[in-house]
Amino acid sequence: MLAVADRYTLPTDDTAAQTWAAEVGGVRVLFGEGILCGLGDEVRDLGASRALLVSDAGVEAAGWVARALECLDASGIATVAFTGVTENPTTDEVAAGAEVAREHGADILIGLGGGSPMDVAKGINFLLTQGGQIADYWGWAKAKAPMLPSIGVPTTAGTGSDSQSFALISDATTHAKMACGAPAARFRSVLLDPALLTSVPKWVRATAGLDAIAHAVESYVSRKRNPIAQLYAREAWRLLDGSFETYLATPTDLDARGAMLFGAHLSGAAIEASMLGAAHALANPLTKHFDVIHGSAVALMLPSVVRFNAQAVAPLYAELATDAETLAARLEDLRHVAGMPATLAEAGVDGDALDTLVSDAAGQWTARFNPRPLETSDLLDLYRQVSTPVSLAGSV
Repeated sequence: MLAVADRYTLPTDDTAAQTWAAEVGGVRVLFGEGILCGLGDEVRDLGASRALLVSDAGVEAAGWVARALECLDASGIATVAFTGVTENPTTDEVAAGAEVAREHGADILIGLGGGSPMDVAKGINFLLTQGGQIADYWGWAKAKAPMLPSIGVPTTAGTGSDSQSFALISDATTHAKMACGAPAARFRSVLLDPALLTSVPKWVRATAGLDAIAHAVESYVSRKRNPIAQLYAREAWRLLDGSFETYLATPTDLDARGAMLFGAHLSGAAIEASMLGAAHALANPLTKHFDVIHGSAVALMLPSVVRFNAQAVAPLYAELATDAETLAARLEDLRHVAGMPATLAEAGVDGDALDTLVSDAAGQWTARFNPRPLETSDLLDLYRQVSTPVSLAGSV
C-alpha cells in the first residue's frame, strides 16, 4: 500500500517540512515544499520528453505556471502550456487542449491546478489516445488503447482529482456532466507541494477543504467500502479534521497546509477504492439549479446524512468520532467556522424547488452507494431538515 521509493526519505517526525515519496494505491506520490521542481525528473522517469501543461488563468496569475515551465525547461523537457480551463470545464476546452497537445507532439500530460485542470488533462488524454469525442468515454473503462502517462499537481486541498481515475467534464451544449473514467486515465505520479497552497483564497480553502472532509466521511461508510478505502479515509479524516481550522485561520502554517494537501489526496484515494453517498447526491442538484459551490453544498447536507445513516452504520461513525451525533455536530461546527450556509435559504435555494431537487438527487449515481437505502421521501426529508435555521456553538 505505502511502498517507499528509494531515492527519497520518509519524514522523521510529523512536520510538513519534509520531502518523501511513496506509492499510494498504485500512484507514485511525492510530497514536500518545493517538490514542484521535481517535475522534470518525473517526466523523464516516465519515459517522456515533450509535455503539455494544463492549467487555468488563476494558477497562471499566481505564478505557478511560469514556475513549473521554468523547472521543466531546466530539466530539458520541451513544454507548452494550455491555460484555457474554466471552473466547470467543458468538452470544448478538452478539444482545444487536445489540439494544442497534438501540435506540440506531447508524450505526457501534466495537470496543474484544482480539479478542473486535472480533469481536463485526463480528458485530453482520452482524445489524444482513443480518438472520437469525450462523450464516447462517459462511464467506466471505455478506453481500449494505451493512454499517455500523466502527472497531477494539485494547487488546492479538496477535490481529490489527483488520486482518481475519473474526469468530470460538462457537455458544452447540453451542460450535462459526464464522468469519464479508465484505469489508465489516473495520474501515474502526483506532486504534493504545500507551497502551492499559499496563493489559495480563503473561500477556496474553505469550500475545497469541506469537500475533502466529506469525501473522507462518505467513503468510509459507502456500500462499496473495504479495508483499503477505510484505511485511506480514516487517516484522511484525522489529518483534515485536525488541520482545517488552522488552515483557514493561518494559511502560512506549513504543517496545516501539508496535512490538508495529503489528507485531501487520501480522501480521493478512498473514493477511488470505494464510493460516495447521499450527501453528494443531494448536493449536486443544489449546484446545478442554484449555483451553490460544490463544497458548500456538500457541507450543507452532510450532517443530516450522517444522522440519517446512523441507523445503518453507527459503529463505523463511532470510529471517526465518539458517536454519530458527535460526528454530525463536529461537521456542523466546521461548516460554521468556514462561514458556509447552514440552511437552503442561506444558500440562496428557493424552497419551492424541493420537488425538482429531489427528482435530480434520486437520479444521482452516488445515491445508490449510500449505506442506508434511500426512498424519495427520505431525500425530501433530508432537504427539509436544512430548510430551517439551526443553532451552532462554533465561532467564526
